[in-house]
Amino acid sequence: MTSRTGPSIQDLFSHNRAWAAEMERTRPGFFSSLVKQQTPKYMWIGCSDSRVPANQIAGLDPGEVFVHRNVANVVVHSDLNALSAIQFAVDMLKVEDIMVVGHYGCGGVLAALNNTRVGLADNWIRHIQDVRDRHRGLLDNCRPDQRGDALVDLNVIEQVVNVCVSTVMTDAWAKGQQVRVHGWAFGVHDGLLQDLNMTVSGTESIESVHRSAVAAVVAARS
Repeated sequence: MTSRTGPSIQDLFSHNRAWAAEMERTRPGFFSSLVKQQTPKYMWIGCSDSRVPANQIAGLDPGEVFVHRNVANVVVHSDLNALSAIQFAVDMLKVEDIMVVGHYGCGGVLAALNNTRVGLADNWIRHIQDVRDRHRGLLDNCRPDQRGDALVDLNVIEQVVNVCVSTVMTDAWAKGQQVRVHGWAFGVHDGLLQDLNMTVSGTESIESVHRSAVAAVVAARS
C-alpha cells in the first residue's frame, strides 16, 4: 500500500520541540502563563475539517479560544458532547462570544445536498439534510453553482439557532449574562472569514435575526 506523503510521526515530535523552543525564545514566559487557568473570551464551534484550524484563522494564541469541532459544525440537542462543551464555556469559563463557523466546500454539507452515502456518518449528516429540506425552496432558487455554499450558510444559521435555544443559553441570558452567538463561514479558497449577519444576544431577537440572515443568503446566492 502506498503511504501518503507528509511528515512522519517522529517528525511531529521534532516540529513540536522546535515550535516550543521558538515560542520560549520570542516570548519568554509564554508557557508559564499558559499553565494558569484558561480564561478565553471566545468559543469556536467548527467543522473537524483539517483545513479549518480555529486559532490560526482568527489569529489567536493557545488559551484564547475554547474549541469544539465535529463534522459540519452541527449542534443538536441530543449531542451531550457539544452541549457539555457549550455549558462549560458559558458557565465555567464565562466566554463572551460563541462563533459557529462553517466552511465552503464542506464535505458533510455537500454530502447532505447531493444525498451522497458516506457510511455511519450518514446518520449525523441527516441533521444537515433536515436543514436542506427546511430550505428546499430557497435552495432551488439559488444558482446551481451556489447551492453548496448556500447550504453551508444556512446550516450555520440553523446551528446558531440551536445553540441559542439550548437550556445553557436560555438560562445564561435569563440570568443577565452577557454572551453573544455569531454565525460565520470560512473560505478555504481565500482564507477569509465571512460574517453571515447571524449574531444573537438574547432569546427575544432570534426570530428576527434569523429571518434577516436567511434573506441575505438568498439575495447573495440567487
